[in-house]
Amino acid sequence: MEKGMIQVYCGNGKGKTTAAIGLVIRAVGRGKKVIFAQFLKGTKTGELEVLKQLSNVTVIRNPKELGFLSRMNDLEKREVTEFHNQTLEKIQKILLEEMIDLLVLDELTYPYIWNLIDKEKVEALILQKPEKLEIVITGREPDSFFLEHADYITDMQCIRHPYQKGIKAREGIEY
Repeated sequence: MEKGMIQVYCGNGKGKTTAAIGLVIRAVGRGKKVIFAQFLKGTKTGELEVLKQLSNVTVIRNPKELGFLSRMNDLEKREVTEFHNQTLEKIQKILLEEMIDLLVLDELTYPYIWNLIDKEKVEALILQKPEKLEIVITGREPDSFFLEHADYITDMQCIRHPYQKGIKAREGIEY
């Protein structure tokens, strides 16, 4: 790539992570090197099992399921923040050592707006990215910082979802 851009996949609709993973597959299919970093999520998912098998993809995520912010106590919030900052450090280390073409920061919007990550390090990562690096940020309600620096913004809207009828997430479809 001549110039990497910044993409934001946001909105209340399903498919932000799925779209980002589709882009990962496309990039790998063209011989690109990818980092897929996931924030907040720790559940085992089908798509991540596949990504881990691809030699050009480095997956970085939390070592355990972290749950919902509203259910976290102060100690858990500090632990989550530490995990997220460690993820940022791992990303920075890889970017210094290797030429990476695509960096996916899945669910980054949440820890950023909830102060569960070092915002200055996130902003430095965005503002000082290598010129050819493409960055994808996913999550609902992105902060204006992400929107101001984005070249692409895709807002996924929920028109209808089975969860509204009480149907739980299904293995192989939603995770």
